[in-house]
Amino acid sequence: MSGVGFKGKLYRDDALVLRVQKLGESDRIITLFTRRHGRVRAVAKGVRKTMSKFGGRLEPFGHVDVQLLEGRSLDVISQVEGVDLYGRRIMDDYPRYTVASAIAETAERLTPVEQEPSLRLFLLTLGAIRALALGEHGSSLVLDAYLLRAMGVAGWAPALLDCAVCGNPGPHRGFSVPAGGAVCPDCRPPGASHPAPATIELMAALASSDWQVADASEPNHRREASGLVAAHLQWHLERALRSLPLVDRDDTTRDRARDRKERS
Repeated sequence: MSGVGFKGKLYRDDALVLRVQKLGESDRIITLFTRRHGRVRAVAKGVRKTMSKFGGRLEPFGHVDVQLLEGRSLDVISQVEGVDLYGRRIMDDYPRYTVASAIAETAERLTPVEQEPSLRLFLLTLGAIRALALGEHGSSLVLDAYLLRAMGVAGWAPALLDCAVCGNPGPHRGFSVPAGGAVCPDCRPPGASHPAPATIELMAALASSDWQVADASEPNHRREASGLVAAHLQWHLERALRSLPLVDRDDTTRDRARDRKERS
C-alpha cells in the first residue's frame, strides 16, 4: 500500500475514534485517541467492503480495543473490538453529532504531536462522549464543560473568580478573553464584556463538574457562557474550529424532552 511501510512492532491500546477518512477504494484512515499512545493515525484495510471483518466498529466516536502494527508513516489496524460504540447513539441525532464533532476536533487540535500520551485529556474526551451518548446532561452543557476542562489541561483555563491580571479576589463583572478571563474594574481593558453573574457562575460550575448548578441554569446564561467559552478557546488555538459554528446551541427544551423519553 502506498504510504505505508511496516516497522514490525505490534501494540494494543484502548482508543476513541475521533475521525474517519476515505483512502482509495476500500480503505480508511482512522484517527484514534489512545490511552497510552496519544493520537494515532492508522489505516483500516478493506473496512469499506461489505464483508469487512471490522464491520461498524471503526465509526466515529466509538470506544474500542484496538491492535495496531507500527508503520513508517501510518500504522495499520490489525484487530479491533468494540468496548462501547457510542456513535450509534450519536450519529442520527444532529445536535449530539455536532457537539461530538466539536469535542473530537478539539481533542485532535490539543494533541498536535502524534504518539504523545495525554491520559488526562483522553479520559476527559472519553467521558464527554459517554455523557453525550447517554444523554446525562444538555448537549451544549457537555460541550462547554469539556472545552473548559480541556483548556485547563492545556494550561489555558480562564480566570472565573479572581482577576486574571492582578489576582484581586472576585467575583468581578468584567470578562476579557485577551486578558485571560474575569477582570476587576482597575484592570478591565477596553472592549471587555460584562456577562451576567449567573453566566460566570455557570462557567465555574461546568469547569468543576457541578452538574446540579449547571443543569438548573437558564437558556440565556447558557448561550452567553457558550460564546465566552468558544471565544476563549479560539483565542488560544489561534484558528477557529471548523465544527463549532455548526453546533446547535438552542437545545435546552429539546434535550430535556429527549432525556425524559430515554428514561421512561
